Amino acid sequence: MYFSTTAVLLIASITVMGLIQMYLVIEYFAGERKKALSVVADVAAGQPQALAHSAELKEALAGRPELAETLRQSIALISRSSSTVVMLVGPDGRLLLCSEGPNCPHSQIVVPASVLARVEQDSAYFELGTLDGALEKSCYTAARALGGDGQAGYVFASDTADALGIFFGDMFSSFVLSGGLMLLISSVLSILFTNRLTGPLRRIAEAARRFGDGDFSVRVPVTGDDEVAQLSVTFNAMARNLEAIDSSRASFMGNIAHELRTPMTTIKGFIDGMLDGTIPPEMRQHYLALVSQEVGRLARLTQNMLDITKLEAGEYQVNARSYDVWETLTGVVFAAEQRIEEAGVELQGLAPTRTPVYADPDLVYQVVYNLFDNALKFTPKGGEIRLGVHKNGGEVTVSIQNTGDGIAADALPFVFDRFYKEDKSRGLNTRGSGLGLHICKVLVGLSGGKIWAESTEGEFCRFSFTLPCAGPDEGKNKKYLRGKAEP
Repeated sequence: MYFSTTAVLLIASITVMGLIQMYLVIEYFAGERKKALSVVADVAAGQPQALAHSAELKEALAGRPELAETLRQSIALISRSSSTVVMLVGPDGRLLLCSEGPNCPHSQIVVPASVLARVEQDSAYFELGTLDGALEKSCYTAARALGGDGQAGYVFASDTADALGIFFGDMFSSFVLSGGLMLLISSVLSILFTNRLTGPLRRIAEAARRFGDGDFSVRVPVTGDDEVAQLSVTFNAMARNLEAIDSSRASFMGNIAHELRTPMTTIKGFIDGMLDGTIPPEMRQHYLALVSQEVGRLARLTQNMLDITKLEAGEYQVNARSYDVWETLTGVVFAAEQRIEEAGVELQGLAPTRTPVYADPDLVYQVVYNLFDNALKFTPKGGEIRLGVHKNGGEVTVSIQNTGDGIAADALPFVFDRFYKEDKSRGLNTRGSGLGLHICKVLVGLSGGKIWAESTEGEFCRFSFTLPCAGPDEGKNKKYLRGKAEP
C-alpha cells in the first residue's frame, strides 16, 4: 500500500512537471518567434514606406515593374536571412508580392477583413493560427499596416509551426526517457526505503496479533534510533508491563483460590466429622471453636481484599490533619498489652515525645497495628521489640524492630507484594494471608510517605515508614497526599 501510494505520487508529480514544462516551452517558443517575426515585419514594412504616402501600393507596383522586382528581391533577401515567408498584401487583402515568388503556394491568398481590422488596431499584431483560414496550416505570423492605417497595404511575416512540433516531439522524447529513468530509480529506492520502514511495522503488527492471541512473551527487535525504533522500544515496554500484569493477575487469582481453599477445607472437614460422628460429642465444642477461628480468618481475608481494592481504586478519602504520631504508637501498644505479656516480649523505645505529623490518623493506626502485630508474631519468647520515632527535615520516620529469625535477603524485595509468603520471614507466615504488608505499603503511599524493610537473618528485622511533618509548612505537605495509592 505504501509503495503504491508512493508510485502514484511519483507518476502524478512527473506528469504535472511535464505539463508545466510543456506550457513553459510553448510560451518561450512563441515569445522567441514573436520577437523574430516582429523584427522581420518591421524591416519588411520599411521597404515600401516611400510609396505608401504617394499612391496605393498596388497601383505603384503595377505601373513600375522594376520597382516591383526590386521590392520582391528585397523582401526575398529578408525572407532567406530569417527563414520566414514575407507577404505584401493590398488593402483588399489580396496578395501583391511574396518572398517565394509569383508562383508560390500563397498566390491566391486573400486575407479576411477581420484580420486586417485587427492588424490596424494592433500596431504589433502577432498570432499563431491560419489568419482566419487564409493559410492552409497553422503558422506564427506577425503583421504591420503600411502607413499606420493599412490604406497602402499590409506586410505579413509568417513561419510554419512545424518547428514547434519537431522541437516539442524531441523534448517529449527526452522527457519520457528521463522521466522513465527517474521513475525507475525512484521505484527501486522507494522499495528499499519502504521495506526498511514497513518491515519493523509489520513485525510490530505481528507482535500485536500474537498479543491478541494471548502470547505476552513476544518482543520486537529494536534497530537504529529513529521514530520506528522508538515505537519498538515503547511497544516492548508495553509488552513487559502487560506480561507483568498478566502474571500478577494469574498469581493473584491463584493466591486467592489457595487462601480461600485452605480454611474452607478445614471448616468442611470439621463439620463433616461432627455430622458423621467421627468427632465425638464431647469434642464438638473444641472443634466449633476452631471452625469459628477459620471463619474469622476468612472474614479478615475478605475484608483485606476489599480494603486493597478500595484503596487502589482511589475511593478512600484521606482526612489528613496535624497530630502527635506517638498517640497512635501508644494506642496500639496499650491495646496489645495482654498479648505482649503472654508472649514474654520486652518492649523498648516507648518514650513518647511530642512529634507532630500531617497524616490521616486512621491510616497510620492501621499501618502501625499491622507492623506491630507481625512483630509480636515473630518475636521469640524473651525477645525484644523496639519502637523508634525520628524527625529528619520535613519528614518523620517511624520504625518497629524485633529480634528473631529475620527475613532472608532474597525475600526482602518482595515482602510488600500481595500474598507473598516465606516461612522464614517475620511478616510472612502460614497463619497470615500475605496481605498485611501490602496494605501497609498502600496506606503509607496514601499518606505521602514511603515504607521499607531491613533485616539480618538470625538477628533482627526492622520496618520503617515516613510521614510528612506538621508545622509551618503544613500546607505544603498537602501536595504529598495522593488520591490513589501506588501498588
